[in-house]
This record gives sequence, C-alpha cells and structure tokens, in this order.
Amino acid sequence: MDIARRCNLLIEDLSVARGERVVFGGVSLRLDSGEIAEVTGPNGVGKSTLLRAIAGFLPLRSGRMSWAESGTTDSATLAERLHYVGHLDALKSALTVRENLEIGLGILGRDRLTPLEALARMELAHVFDLPVGYLSAGQRRRVALARLLIADRPLWLLDEPLTALDQHARTLLKAIVADHLKSGGLMLAATHEPLGLPETIQVRLRAI
Repeated sequence: MDIARRCNLLIEDLSVARGERVVFGGVSLRLDSGEIAEVTGPNGVGKSTLLRAIAGFLPLRSGRMSWAESGTTDSATLAERLHYVGHLDALKSALTVRENLEIGLGILGRDRLTPLEALARMELAHVFDLPVGYLSAGQRRRVALARLLIADRPLWLLDEPLTALDQHARTLLKAIVADHLKSGGLMLAATHEPLGLPETIQVRLRAI
C-alpha cells in the first residue's frame, strides 16, 4: 500500500464502568493504516460505549490507548485525529444541510472537501440548501456521513453506519470507506450488519 502516512491505534486491556457496573473489560486491539475493525455483539454489551470511550466521551476504568502517526509534523492528540459519527445523526433540523455542514467545518477544520463536494460524494448535492427537517431518514444519515469528508482525520469511529441506508447508499459508503483506507486511514465500526469489506478485523464483545 503506497501511502504517505502511517498511523496506528493501540488499545490495551480496556474496561469501562457505569457507576459500579462494568460494561466491558479486557478489550485489546491494534489497528494500523488501511485496516478496519468491526465491533460486534448482542445489544447492551457495550459496542457504542467502546467507541465513545475511544472518542474521549467516557472515562476509562482501566487500560490504556495510544496513537502514533508518521509522515506529518502535526502533534495533534488522538481526540484531534478522530472523527466520531454516532448512532444519532446530530443534525439540527431547523438548519439547512449547508449550515449543518458548515458547523461541522467550524468544529473539525477543513483539510479535505468543501461541504458541497462532500455532499456530492453522497449524491445529495440537490438538497444543499434545504432544511434538514425536510429530509428522509436515509438522507439525514448520508448528510451525517458526509461530514467525514470535510476534515482530514485518519481515525473514523462509526456507530451503526448502515442505519437507514438503502442498498445504493450503502454502496456509496463502502466506496468512501475503501478510499479512506487506501489513503492510510483506519476505521472502527460498531455494527450489527457487516460492511462487507475485505480483511476486516472482528472484535466481539461479550456480556460480563
């Protein structure tokens, strides 16, 4: 794989608790540039919790995470190198698609595509100036995923990325993920449905 940068995420013996209850424990994983891991398991086992912990939204009970990146002079932290798209779309219905993506720019910074270019990759350029509240569930999901394309963040954390997507939209997402991996990015997805990409690492969580 001919890429300019090499990244890796190392997770060692990670555990997270809610109050006195341990949600999961003993999770270890190494993910390198060009690799994708799918976190699977039954409902309530902690798939979303794991992604939120990696994103820094939840404290760790034990274990550690480390991020390494070559090919850049940027000394950004792990939180500044990841892009988290949760199970909810996190879009403001009263604002237009343009305004929602511009908010994303303000938070994430722009190093890749413009909002309109990103939306075009998801084949939604025609809704650019419509309020998000007018969109279908599938269109809203595609707008949320379009935010991945406006910032150069190598680690993608996606919670149930196929939710509300029809077959054509799933094909678009798979192509975008494949391009991201080819460029040296890496991805961790919590999902009930396999994305169907080759050489995917499986991380199966089990109830404690």
